[in-house]
Amino acid sequence: MTGSAHLRELGEFLKHRRGELTPAQVGLPERAHTQRRVQGLRREEVAELAAISTDYYVRIEQGRLAPSPPVLDSLARELRLDADQRTYAEGLVAQAARAGHRKAAPRRSARPTAHPHLIRLLGQLTATPAIVFGPRLDILAWNPLAAELLCDFAAVPEPERNYVRMVFTDPVMRDIYPDWEDVARTCVEVLRMEAGTNPTDPALTALVGELAVADQHFRAWWAEHRVAHQDFGSKRIAHSTVGELTLDWDTFRYAGAPEQQLVLWSADPGTPDAERLAALARGTAQKP
Repeated sequence: MTGSAHLRELGEFLKHRRGELTPAQVGLPERAHTQRRVQGLRREEVAELAAISTDYYVRIEQGRLAPSPPVLDSLARELRLDADQRTYAEGLVAQAARAGHRKAAPRRSARPTAHPHLIRLLGQLTATPAIVFGPRLDILAWNPLAAELLCDFAAVPEPERNYVRMVFTDPVMRDIYPDWEDVARTCVEVLRMEAGTNPTDPALTALVGELAVADQHFRAWWAEHRVAHQDFGSKRIAHSTVGELTLDWDTFRYAGAPEQQLVLWSADPGTPDAERLAALARGTAQKP
């Protein structure tokens, strides 16, 4: 079936979400004298809640049928999907529909180069750590302060210069993030969200396969099919020179290269975090 990769992912996603709910959570009575053989809700229970036939739901979960918008809305409501999860599910259905109306999916380049305008902007940002990310959170470019804050990206071979890969495989990243598990979990959820747009992307498939073998945490968290979309947040960083600081980060998507995003790190003026960041910037500027 055309677009079946998206629908199979949708089915797996819904299966995991129903596995996280109990009948009591969705207002269904526990049936007396019934041994539950599955964790969470049964397929027929989800179908009952969504007011569709069990066969209809089974075909959705098996990736053989795209739910109609009203059915998807009902499933999202009954499975208690949050905003990011609903966006993810709707995106998979939309991608499947688009795939059915084109001869072949466009081939994504393995690794684009940062847009020249973004590179120019990086050179002008001397007091703000900045990184340009591409698809799959590939690190395409950065300024000296970002390298001083996190790590020497230039020392990482270009094919391995991926933020998610580094978070899971580079010991330095585990040292600089006191909340490493939260950071790593979010990486997996963001990567899973991106996978919904192109689940057959060979570079993404290779990255997931590599990390699933390399790290048991990644393997377990990827299997949970959790998703997240984040354009801003904050992270604690344990820096060897200026000490621990908490910085806000914000993502800006560039219209001239839609798959590239500029991430900036900052702190409220006058705070100890801002003072430490300024000290780091001064030290970076003095380096030859």
